[in-house]
Amino acid sequence: MIAAITAGGRVEGELAKAMGTTIKALAPIGSTTPLEMAISGARAAGARRVVVIGGDDVRARVGSLVDEVLDESPSGRENIARAIRTGEDAPLLLLASDMPFLSDEAVRAFVERARRSDVALPLADADVYERTYPGAPPHATRLGSERIVNGSVVYFGPGIAPRVLAVAERLFVARKSLLRMAMLLGPALLARFATGRLRIEHIEARATAVFGIEARAVRGSDPGLCFDIDGVDDYRYACERHAQTG
Repeated sequence: MIAAITAGGRVEGELAKAMGTTIKALAPIGSTTPLEMAISGARAAGARRVVVIGGDDVRARVGSLVDEVLDESPSGRENIARAIRTGEDAPLLLLASDMPFLSDEAVRAFVERARRSDVALPLADADVYERTYPGAPPHATRLGSERIVNGSVVYFGPGIAPRVLAVAERLFVARKSLLRMAMLLGPALLARFATGRLRIEHIEARATAVFGIEARAVRGSDPGLCFDIDGVDDYRYACERHAQTG
């Protein structure tokens, strides 16, 4: 398995000031960074090759920890495409680099369950997520009768990611928004979403029908795969939580 981690995202304003950096992947979380957590998780899950897409600051921080740092593009979409192209014919684990509670065990468990699919995305139960991170900024989404939180990791089976590059790129961009996923998969799902009738099974079935791949949501995934830093409140919560728990 190859792991590719996107680390080109920039922030500004209050969030950059709080982090002390404009590069979200390098935000200090205790003595480490979300990027280093992602690298460790990828290795623990069995990645034989870890590639990071980033700039000179990223290379200076983690160049010795990974197999390659690919130069970033000003386009976030292009950075995702570069990450996906590294998959070649091997399974590919695509990770964002802004998950401050990512653990080795969480990534390993997700990959073990995901291997039965062509494409898999982790979902955490919202109640479990909120018990795990009490008082955290809200990230849950209601889908029919379920409340879930989307993850920021995507697994692609052997050779799948490069074969469906355009789709994979758009899927990763849309990973945090069920509305965006519904729009990506067509008007029928968008109508279900608008009327509150959309279910996870509908998304899985539609993705399989449209793209010819077995797409699956890995329910009950670790909440650490689903907490990412979208704003300054997320970052401050993560820092406080790490300080309390050590």
